[in-house]
Amino acid sequence: MCACKFFLACLQPLTSRVALLTTSASRNLVVVESPSKAKTIEKYLGEGFTVLASYGHVRDLVAKAGSVRTEDDFSMLWEVSPSHEKQLQAILDALSGCSKLILATDPDREGEAISWHVRETLTERQVLAGVHVERVTFSEITKGAVLEAMANPREISQPLVEAYLARRALDYLVGFTLSPLLWRKLPGAKSAGRVQSVVLRMLCERESQVEAFVSQEFWTVDAELHDELGVHFNARLTHLDGEKLDKFALGSEVTALDAAGKVAMAELHISSVSTTQTKRQPAPPFTTSTMQQEAAKRLGFGTSRTMSVAQRLYEGVDPEQGGLITYMRTDGVQMSADAVEAVRCEARRRFGEAHVPPAARFYKTRAKNAQEAHEAVRPTDVTLSPERAAALLTADQLKLYTLVWQRAVASQMENALIDKVKVEVCDPSADTKLSATGSTMRFKGWMAAYDIKVPDAGVPAGEEADGNMEVEDESPNGEAQEDAMKQELLAALKEGARVEVDNTLPVQHWWLSLTPRFRSRRQQR
Repeated sequence: MCACKFFLACLQPLTSRVALLTTSASRNLVVVESPSKAKTIEKYLGEGFTVLASYGHVRDLVAKAGSVRTEDDFSMLWEVSPSHEKQLQAILDALSGCSKLILATDPDREGEAISWHVRETLTERQVLAGVHVERVTFSEITKGAVLEAMANPREISQPLVEAYLARRALDYLVGFTLSPLLWRKLPGAKSAGRVQSVVLRMLCERESQVEAFVSQEFWTVDAELHDELGVHFNARLTHLDGEKLDKFALGSEVTALDAAGKVAMAELHISSVSTTQTKRQPAPPFTTSTMQQEAAKRLGFGTSRTMSVAQRLYEGVDPEQGGLITYMRTDGVQMSADAVEAVRCEARRRFGEAHVPPAARFYKTRAKNAQEAHEAVRPTDVTLSPERAAALLTADQLKLYTLVWQRAVASQMENALIDKVKVEVCDPSADTKLSATGSTMRFKGWMAAYDIKVPDAGVPAGEEADGNMEVEDESPNGEAQEDAMKQELLAALKEGARVEVDNTLPVQHWWLSLTPRFRSRRQQR
């Protein structure tokens, strides 16, 4: 079934159930965290629903000593933040005449706390008489997910609220007092916010690791070789005097030069040429951190620049079209079922059946403390390819959107197959051995998603800027061409052929390791 038909079929029963909400009550007020979400969700719910944003927490601890009363079972004194009074008044005004208040903040601990604060504040102001309060959560901002959540409300989770209160009390009593220390030790640094104690421990442990590092010198020996047919290649020394060399076997320049001299004098031949095949699996879709890392590595974007561009893509460049990517602050790697099917359809249409596995790929985060309140960062409409999006976006927006699109599409494609060639060179007694390796692509699989040619931003697909367009290679295998040439050279070598040494290259390296004292202390901890 086509992805769009499948999506519409799933929405029909949900739409009818949500319609009951609008018929059974005159009006319903929905409170979310951010205004950008509010607009999208209100469009999904339609008439009978008013959606407002709380802009985060509506209240905080009273800004004075004693706000956490340790002698009274750690009870807390709260006050509405002055910056949120206007927004809270808007919620109060909208609540007039409503029979239902639906708290739809994020499903993580902070989101639960925000809903709790809203309910408690409205209760204190005595405006919830006759108003039924419900809590709903959804991990993706799609119509299906929103309607499904509205049809299955629950109560506010008290365990999550208590976890928030415990952390807030600890920060107030212990953590905040450490910020002045950080300011003195790190001039110009801002407050560590709600994680002072954690940050300070990280700094102390990192400083201990730096002090405990010791450096160790080691050398490697490379050789420039050619065979009887004049094929030139490089190989690295792996065995000397009949023994395999470990990392620190050549510990000084003297021993490295001695080893290089023995290689130069040896009568060498090719002892074996072997080929093996390996697979490379695609990476999961982006989380916030992996998107920032990839943007820094491939685009040279700083964190703030990446998040600013991502925010613009999330909000959308065209109000009628909506956002181009899903919510960009997430630690989840999963995509919704309809998004997975849409991505597979697009990959199949664009790259062919062979590039799409029979079954969909599903990913789980490896982080034990990941809350996965939102799905991974992905295009909201995968059919909007980077080529089509080029006419709509600025240069930075197009670069980041291309990364998000490629990563999402590649995550549902087949493994890449790589042929690796290994050549062993030795002397007649096999006391001296050298090794050379190379690789080439047999089947691109998911890497094909990174080979698309993207026009310059602001230029419609199919046209070129100034008649000349240079496209950077954004493929994750940027050295593939060089590796392929090396592999072809190595594959042309024949077993038994004599090899001549053109040059030897001793290279110095340094290894940093932890001292035994620090290792034992860390193990005891």
